Amino acid sequence: MEIKIQSLDQIHEAARQFIEAMGENTVFALYGKMGAGKTTFIKAVCEELGVKDVITSPTFAIVNEYRSDETGELIYHFDFYRIKKLSEVYDMGYEDYFYSGALCFIEWPELIEELLPGDAVKVTIEEKEDGSRTITL
Repeated sequence: MEIKIQSLDQIHEAARQFIEAMGENTVFALYGKMGAGKTTFIKAVCEELGVKDVITSPTFAIVNEYRSDETGELIYHFDFYRIKKLSEVYDMGYEDYFYSGALCFIEWPELIEELLPGDAVKVTIEEKEDGSRTITL
């Protein structure tokens, strides 16, 4: 499936389309270059899921936890950009998150690919020359 985002004012519509396509899946690995819009898109998805907290990149914390104010659903947002060794991911107890049944959105999954669950959904965000984005899952 492809979702096209022509401009930032369409991101919430794209997030709604993404949520409709999620199905029963819980772990989403978001691939894309620096600046492609991974964090911005995850923020929009969380907002559409009813998260009222301030949603920021967990670059330094590695993981942020949110809860939907509407459903109470738990959402984890990971950013593995600063991971140097897989032992750091083991030490944080990644299994407790990935296999919890809670939604997990993972930035920079290529750095921990061998630890991703087999049913993780690969999501690619690609920036086009005109500034639009294409999300593929």
